[in-house]
Amino acid sequence: MPVLGTKLHVPSPRRQLVARPRLVARLRAARPLPRLVLVAAPAGFGKTTLLTQWLAPEEPSADRPAAERHPLRVAWLSLDEGDADLRSFLTDLVAAVRTTGDDIGADAQALLESDRDVPTEDVLVSLINGLDQLAGPTVVALDDYHLVDAADVHRAVSFLLDHLPPQVTLALTTRADPPLPLARLRSRGDLLELRARDLRFTADEADAFLNRVMGLELDAAHVAALEARTEGWAAGLQLAALSARGRAADGAGSADRVEDFVDEFTGSHRFVLDYLVEEVLEHQPEDVRDFLLATSLLDPMTGPLCDALTGRNDGQAVLESLERANLFVVPLDDQRQWYRYHHLFADALRARVLSRRPERIPELHAAASRWYAERGLLDDAVRHAAAAGDAERTADLVELAVPGHKKLRHDHTLRGWLRALPDDVVRRRALLATYVAWSRLSAGDLDGVEAWLDDAEQALSAARAAADRPAAAQPSTGPLSAAQRERDQELRSLPAAIAVYRAAVAQGRGDVDGTVRNARRALELGGPDDHFSRGAADGFLGLAAWAAGDLETAVETFGDAIAHLHAAGHVADELGATVVLASMWLARSGPAEARVRYERALAAAERHPGPVPSTTGDLHVGLADVLREEGELDAAAQHLETARALGDRASLPENRHRWYVAVAGLRQAEGDLDGAAEMLEQAAPLYLPGFFPDVRPIAAVTARVRIAQGDLAGARAWAREREVTVTDPATYLAEYDQLTFARLLVAEHRAEDGLAVLDRVVDAARDAGRAGSLVEARMVRGLAWHAAGDLAAAEADLAAALTDGVPAGFCRLFLDEGPPMEELLRASVRRPASPDVDAHAEQLLATLEQHRARHREASAPAAPAGEGLSERELDVLRLLATDLTGPEIARQLYVSVNTLRTHTKHIFTKLGVNTRRAAVRRATDLALL
Repeated sequence: MPVLGTKLHVPSPRRQLVARPRLVARLRAARPLPRLVLVAAPAGFGKTTLLTQWLAPEEPSADRPAAERHPLRVAWLSLDEGDADLRSFLTDLVAAVRTTGDDIGADAQALLESDRDVPTEDVLVSLINGLDQLAGPTVVALDDYHLVDAADVHRAVSFLLDHLPPQVTLALTTRADPPLPLARLRSRGDLLELRARDLRFTADEADAFLNRVMGLELDAAHVAALEARTEGWAAGLQLAALSARGRAADGAGSADRVEDFVDEFTGSHRFVLDYLVEEVLEHQPEDVRDFLLATSLLDPMTGPLCDALTGRNDGQAVLESLERANLFVVPLDDQRQWYRYHHLFADALRARVLSRRPERIPELHAAASRWYAERGLLDDAVRHAAAAGDAERTADLVELAVPGHKKLRHDHTLRGWLRALPDDVVRRRALLATYVAWSRLSAGDLDGVEAWLDDAEQALSAARAAADRPAAAQPSTGPLSAAQRERDQELRSLPAAIAVYRAAVAQGRGDVDGTVRNARRALELGGPDDHFSRGAADGFLGLAAWAAGDLETAVETFGDAIAHLHAAGHVADELGATVVLASMWLARSGPAEARVRYERALAAAERHPGPVPSTTGDLHVGLADVLREEGELDAAAQHLETARALGDRASLPENRHRWYVAVAGLRQAEGDLDGAAEMLEQAAPLYLPGFFPDVRPIAAVTARVRIAQGDLAGARAWAREREVTVTDPATYLAEYDQLTFARLLVAEHRAEDGLAVLDRVVDAARDAGRAGSLVEARMVRGLAWHAAGDLAAAEADLAAALTDGVPAGFCRLFLDEGPPMEELLRASVRRPASPDVDAHAEQLLATLEQHRARHREASAPAAPAGEGLSERELDVLRLLATDLTGPEIARQLYVSVNTLRTHTKHIFTKLGVNTRRAAVRRATDLALL
């Protein structure tokens, strides 16, 4: 989304201004700058003015010649209520940092502009890495921070504070202390604070303001009286001066009138403000008074926008005259095109309009909304339409804004708008109702999805009956035309989209027939060139076949879905679909076939230009799980670490649980069953129903770990909750549960019951051609025969499982069964059914021994942290403790930046840290510096 340029400009100083050298000197004397500069005081104390004076270019002086000055880079952001939305805040923050030059923040901006949901931490890490490349002190200034009272924004700023490069400072102006780690920063000397007591005007500053800036010619006693009665409050002094100047303009006896005013002046800030605004307004010409009241609800404002509210054509001239008169107007850009009122002054003006002419407020907001909408500025148009209380107009505008916000994943903004609209208004609009349904699907609320989809379909039918197009009339030319085209395209594709969402709901409920029926309807409704809808429909048909256990059809149909995604240009979705396709191949044939798909997709992802595709991390997780199954634990761990480093920006929400499940599998392979159970506990709440068949339920995976731990009571509780019984028919969606249940029965010494379950699963897998499933079923049945004392039958089943399973890549499937499987493998070696079976058993036993040796090595006492740093790494570490940027360190060491990064990575690993600051602290603690 575009960022209003005026938000990124350091506010232009007023033409007449009182210098605050004592405060500026305090800020400039801080060398090096602390991590946080906090200017916190109530409204009207000159916080923003002080910040602009500090950040202005420093003039040479006798005390600080030019050679000793350190010019500051400044990234300025004027915050507003819209920045309470985290994505909007990050977008504006990155845009502000990008004004520092050198293409800093380009990668962070690319992440925000990607089509997928990008986690906050990934954007901030990219931004911090960019800031680290800046040479010299840099200040990131966030003005009016109190306007963004949102927990996720505070967390983002806290993360930024914790990881800022040493040459970068964050500066905040705020009316109230923000929920940031101020105590910790204060204790470490990383906080410089300026409070109301610091910002109060001294007697000399009050004299300069009242007499030089405002031209009142007050004597020292009256200046002291006003300074004392306002307690140095800048806004109170300004209001007093304006009122006093108005009395002086009344003519005869003006000096006495001013003295009388000063003598009468008293009261708290709030009451003084009310009284003095009244005084200021009474001394303004009627046309100026009307202008102030009519435009008081605007922030920011420009001449033409003011004209739209006043019905006049002199808005720009009036704004300029108000600024010259110091009438609480703040310019926002160098060209003085955009302004805002002082916040307190605007509040008082609005209160006056509300008390005297409340009927005007909706009219004024409606006029502002029309002005913004005509220029395609939909966010502001929506805000003013909502403030006007016009729900239908607001809904019209939200419909136009939906496509753009969906693309950029501004979910918080859209949901906020829709929550503010009456439900009956949203339900009558198919596009808005469908968006609400989509949001419920992403939250796992399947019942809520269906109710809203019903409303969307009814709205479509009603719109077609009323007119030949399902949307309220909008202008067909001008800046809105692009938004209209996107909205109309969304509306045309809604029937197919609704059918796809219904297929997703059926999928989430395990309703295979419903999934197929709705997916086929989506194919019928989607046009021949609507590749995305057709791809989604084919995808659900493939998923339905998978859920039914027909893996041959599933692989073929899902392959068609991927082809449609490729034709639609949805690279990330195309690559992400490999996660599903590879899972199908794993069940159909085995790990080897799945590995081929993952490696091919990852190679394509690496060739893809631009930001990392948003499904790359999911591919790494999938490949890691296959490598773990094949016994390549180190390689699996590397891919899981890569996925972790890529973070949520490279993972779809519906896949987030997979990383924890894969780590659990790795920990089980390493013998850490408690760690595996912990990872599965974290995975469970991340699973989102409605996207894929739940062919490997996390609860069943956990039950298998419980069995391996000997916690049979915990596994039995799972079986009761799932209502798995010995007589259940063999269906594919129940297959994983039944194989888990069979393991439990064997562990409970009920091998005969287990065999009854396993016979049905073996027959069903063999009849359906599911080779991967058949390998597991025969292996577990072999363990059951072994427990029942029939060694010949056990070895026969194991031989069949080994013959098909080991060449297909299965390894951990066997070894995770623990001592009973090891005993059966050794028996097989002693009495091999064939040379091939003997070789397969020997291979698994050798892998088992390698893993045991690896575990013994890992369990050996570790060397103290920091040992093993090379001399070159120590050189790098010493420079990391300075203010030098990464490129500057590389130049000093005569190495490339990539080589420096390699050294830094090794240092972090050896010190057990993840950031530069943490490495320096750890090295200091270890006396390495």
